[in-house]
Amino acid sequence: MAASIAASAFFPSSSSSATSAKASKNAIGDGPENLDVRGIVAKPNNSLSAAMQVKAQAQTIPKINGTQVSLKTGSQKCEEEAASSAPRTFYNQLPDWSMLLAAITTIFLAAEKQWTLLDWRPKRPDMLADAFSFGRIVQDGLVFRQNFPIRSYEIGADQTASIETLMNHLQETALNHVRSAGLLGDGFGATPEMSKRNLIWVVTKMQVLVERYPSWGDIVNVETWVGPSGKNGMFRDWHVRDFNSGQTILRATSVWVMMNKLTRRLSKMPEEVRAEIGPYFMERSAILEEDSAKLPKLGQKRDTNDAARYVQKGLTPRWGDLDVNQHVNNVKYIGWILESAPISILEKHELAGMTLEYRRECGRDSVLQSLTTVSSVECAENFPEVSIQCEHLLQLESGEDIVKARTVWRPKRPFSDGNMGSISAESA
Repeated sequence: MAASIAASAFFPSSSSSATSAKASKNAIGDGPENLDVRGIVAKPNNSLSAAMQVKAQAQTIPKINGTQVSLKTGSQKCEEEAASSAPRTFYNQLPDWSMLLAAITTIFLAAEKQWTLLDWRPKRPDMLADAFSFGRIVQDGLVFRQNFPIRSYEIGADQTASIETLMNHLQETALNHVRSAGLLGDGFGATPEMSKRNLIWVVTKMQVLVERYPSWGDIVNVETWVGPSGKNGMFRDWHVRDFNSGQTILRATSVWVMMNKLTRRLSKMPEEVRAEIGPYFMERSAILEEDSAKLPKLGQKRDTNDAARYVQKGLTPRWGDLDVNQHVNNVKYIGWILESAPISILEKHELAGMTLEYRRECGRDSVLQSLTTVSSVECAENFPEVSIQCEHLLQLESGEDIVKARTVWRPKRPFSDGNMGSISAESA
């Protein structure tokens, strides 16, 4: 008996199969005790009313406690149960390929953007890694080098950088040289020992030779260094080149002395200050030969040599023209000097070089006048293209001289067709 029960469990007999078939047949509603869609035993009724009841129930979505529920047929339930109980295969565990492709594309675009930003670096190994860096000290700690891009607001009417722009680059590198060397005190370019003694640097003479002017978008490379000038002075030189071609743009030399910012009088160089800056001095001659020609004093009356005379009066410093030492920045003087130059020279010529002698500082309440004398000159040895020379005087209206200067001018060079604002690469 037990054996037959066990065998029937593994090998069902035909009677058991028939019983199962009958139960299955009753389950789908063909038997007298079939269930309606609400799970209630349906009472015997004619076939037409039963069909109408089933159709009406199918068209109306049932609700349980006010919540709609969906009805699924037995075959749909079986398919869902089969899908949920299907074994996990390698194919079933694969990720969504569209999301994976989008992630790969995002990573690729980000990497490409970073590579583009890094790929602009100059290819020459002797160039700086970063063309817009704050500069660094090179050549055994004696030379400071820095790059400057020429911006759109730094160019003038002739589509090239103005002389004031280049002079500002010279001043910026001088200050950054002192800072990078660790010698910057509380004053404007003063060392710690100078700050203790209320001393500041003032420029007394500057010579500039311009071989060509850069254009918008160009990058200029500025090198500067210092050396002794007499017992109490210091010279500072600059060499400005084109960052990409290496061609010379400008050379300049200057002489600086110390002044007490309280008494506004010149001062000797203390030994403590000399010990600070002495290790950074270069024993070499100036980058330009000294302009030893004396700058004449321009009187109020017209010269006897029939030289043209131009005067611009009523020049006053603005608050923005003062530096941290409360006097007018030396670059501002250059703009005032050129205020009295005739427009015919500015339109057809470019500044090839200048020599400036600074005599007195200028304060906020000063009223100045600019005087210019123009004369034609023959080609000089250092300026083969020069056709005009001017003498300048910037003075207070009370009569004290501020700056005396000489400028030389050459005809403007034609623009290149390939680059708006660029000029010929030939040097002067």
